Amino acid sequence: MEKSENAKQHSDAETLSDCVGKRIKTVRLEGGLSQAQLGEKLSVSQDTVSLWETGKSIPTAEYIVAVCRLFSVSSDYLLGLSEY
Repeated sequence: MEKSENAKQHSDAETLSDCVGKRIKTVRLEGGLSQAQLGEKLSVSQDTVSLWETGKSIPTAEYIVAVCRLFSVSSDYLLGLSEY
């Protein structure tokens, strides 16, 4: 049973990373920024932004807050807990 619980948690994490990534991409595009420009504003590389947007990595809480402040969206929105 422990193995299936771990598999479920892993699946939930992938879903979260995909959701966060899609929403970061949405607000970035709406803000008229390239991945490189967003990376520069956040002091991360364009590759890091790309990893977030493709769901291959999840930004830390610090970067989630920074994205929310930059684009005036709530963390609930970015995390998929509410609509825009």
